[in-house]
Amino acid sequence: MAILNHADTTTASGTSPAAAAVAPAMPSLLQPPLDADEFRRQGRLVVDFIANYYTRIDEYPVRPAVAPGFLARQLAETAPARPEPGDDALAAALRDVRDLILPRVTHWQSPRHFAHFAATASNVGALGEALAEGLNINPFTWAASPAATELEVVVTDWLGKALHLPEGLLFSGGGGGTLLGTSCEATLCTLVAARDRKLAEIGEERIGDLVVYCSDQTHFSFQKAARIAGIRRGDYREIPTSRESGFTLSPKALRAAVRADEAAGRVPLFLCATVGTTPTAAVDPLRELCAAVSGHGVRVHVDAAYAGAACVCPEFRHAIAGAEAVDSFSTNPHKWLLANMDCCALWVQRPEALTAALGTDHDVILEVPSSERDDGRVVVDYKDWQVALSRRFRALKLWLVLRCHGVEGLRGFVRAHVRMAAAFEAMLRADARFEVSVPRQFALVCFRLRSAAAAAAAVGGKRGRDRDDAEPNELNRRLLEAVNATGRAYMSSAVVGGIYVLRCAIGNSLAEEQHVREAWCVVQEQATVVLAAVGCTEERAVRSGSARYADDPAAVPPVQNEEVSLHSILSS
Repeated sequence: MAILNHADTTTASGTSPAAAAVAPAMPSLLQPPLDADEFRRQGRLVVDFIANYYTRIDEYPVRPAVAPGFLARQLAETAPARPEPGDDALAAALRDVRDLILPRVTHWQSPRHFAHFAATASNVGALGEALAEGLNINPFTWAASPAATELEVVVTDWLGKALHLPEGLLFSGGGGGTLLGTSCEATLCTLVAARDRKLAEIGEERIGDLVVYCSDQTHFSFQKAARIAGIRRGDYREIPTSRESGFTLSPKALRAAVRADEAAGRVPLFLCATVGTTPTAAVDPLRELCAAVSGHGVRVHVDAAYAGAACVCPEFRHAIAGAEAVDSFSTNPHKWLLANMDCCALWVQRPEALTAALGTDHDVILEVPSSERDDGRVVVDYKDWQVALSRRFRALKLWLVLRCHGVEGLRGFVRAHVRMAAAFEAMLRADARFEVSVPRQFALVCFRLRSAAAAAAAVGGKRGRDRDDAEPNELNRRLLEAVNATGRAYMSSAVVGGIYVLRCAIGNSLAEEQHVREAWCVVQEQATVVLAAVGCTEERAVRSGSARYADDPAAVPPVQNEEVSLHSILSS
């Protein structure tokens, strides 16, 4: 048959005449998507753009004054069919980033951003992220990228040792760590693992009897994780805290709640304790909480998203006292350890609990060939430690941060922010109109303006008392709005124990002493304005000079509070 007679039916190029006649022409790319020379040129454009942004970041208001929908009106309704005209589409796009995007974002790296726990950035953190994205690998199994997987094993043990975590949470001690996106993922994964382990004991039909526990200060993401994991809304126990206890979870109240649930036929499952709560950075007593649930089959997870990083400093390791009894622990190096977003480290005592709940059936494509297995060593497939299958090469940037800054460098970074927070607290205490609402924890200061009457009495030399919380709560809401409206400082709020407080969280990579002093000037200035607006005439008379301090920070007189000044605190 002709089809078998290749000698008679092929052209010189090896293609049959019929095929050559009907084969469509292969489209040619206008520009190769990966080209080393072009990547080098475009990379310089982007690096220069980012460097220029950081040089000028202080010129932007921290938070923009925009309304929803503002950007859509300035962009095309559809994506371009072809690259934009001109010699360089990327340069044109960067101009739009400069003109349309940057003036209208909240500048998380601004040294005047004090509203949230920081998303710290560093040169090596950003470049490590770029390096990982440039390599663009997907280390979901050991076989998919052996070096990436093994670097994650090494770097999570490095970090765990730097934080002085219990040996049982590290690979070297029989546990293990992984890098996820956020602590929200870490909480969900550990909760699902605890759920499946418990249901294997009591039967899957009893999922409706499972109960989880936390305090009223626990991050709302835990409630979301509980709902995703199938915990009924009525079985989410949010135990009240009090100002007297520093808004920490009471072991006595927890024990009572667990016993009450058992008496009612419920099944206690999971406790989420927090080291560094979002409202006030409160630290739950881990040792006592673990003792309270001991013998009740409750798995204990520690959400140390913010303050876990502080444990790199020996003086803060008391915050995790008792952690040897917990089942899992997570913290976010992107919050305070210079590993750019996103990077959450999770350690577990029993990795097999995670893999049993989140593991997938083995596929021949995903398996490690038997010839590549090293006898006696467990192969880690990180896809079985998380919800998603694909994952990012986060270990690379964290490894670079640890290598380029060192543990001592990270300690100095954390300590500098704590000293600045202590300085801000000292300035607050020196002004009788304000009170520090809860003891400062780490680098978070919670404060509020006292009521107009109490502030006036204090300015006159008398320590008046607030009649109730309603008036100062509204007063402080107005103060926060006024401070943030200036664009010269950005703070946030919390309501704890019925009290509305302002939060000043110091932790930005660019924050320096001058920015803390300027933020305090803004607070003082706006407090004067707010008090004047509610008719505090005494305040206007006594504090009439405050406004000039905001315009000339150098004119602020030295703070004297038990002989502690800003300079002396920062230099100690």
